[in-house]
Amino acid sequence: MHARIRLIAVTALLLPLAGCFIQTKKDAKGNESKVDIQTPLGGMSVKTDNAAVSAKLGLPVYPGAMPEKKKDDDQNSADVNMNFGPFHLRVLAQSYVSTDSPDKVRAFYQKALEQYGDVIECQGKHPVNGSPSRTAQGLTCDSDNHIAVNSDEKNKINVKVNQTELKAGSKSRQHIVGYEARDGGTKFGLVALELPSDGDDAKQAN
Repeated sequence: MHARIRLIAVTALLLPLAGCFIQTKKDAKGNESKVDIQTPLGGMSVKTDNAAVSAKLGLPVYPGAMPEKKKDDDQNSADVNMNFGPFHLRVLAQSYVSTDSPDKVRAFYQKALEQYGDVIECQGKHPVNGSPSRTAQGLTCDSDNHIAVNSDEKNKINVKVNQTELKAGSKSRQHIVGYEARDGGTKFGLVALELPSDGDDAKQAN
């Protein structure tokens, strides 16, 4: 998941398929807030409605935090849902800024993530000193899913390594909070991942 998920590229691959159907919906400002793509092999939807994504993401918004604004784009959210036969991938993400310190934001989300089990803290692919290296469900810092979603460019989502992350869940079902100091406060991203299972989760359950 270190590579970018480019919606334009995915759309380009789907368009040649016979029976392809594309439907778009715009918000009050005329921006595309939902795109549905259906093909005989499956479909994909992309939503950028802030309230809808927040309701489904499964993590609270830090008190007083504001959606991160970039250039002329008012959207700080993304819900990408792909279903092609047995393949399922979903990414829900939002980005925010707060005037509070990273330590306060971290403490808030450490507690919020505990509803999903063990919480690990990572910098890159390594656990922060004192943090467990693995959750009971098998998620580790070096699981190849270190992401924060940045929706500052139209029609694509940048998936990249975030400097510091709190993670909970399993390899195929993750909740992640990435945070960093920014302009005297904190910039942070909230992510929920549903990834294709490679069987490791079932092994952990056994």
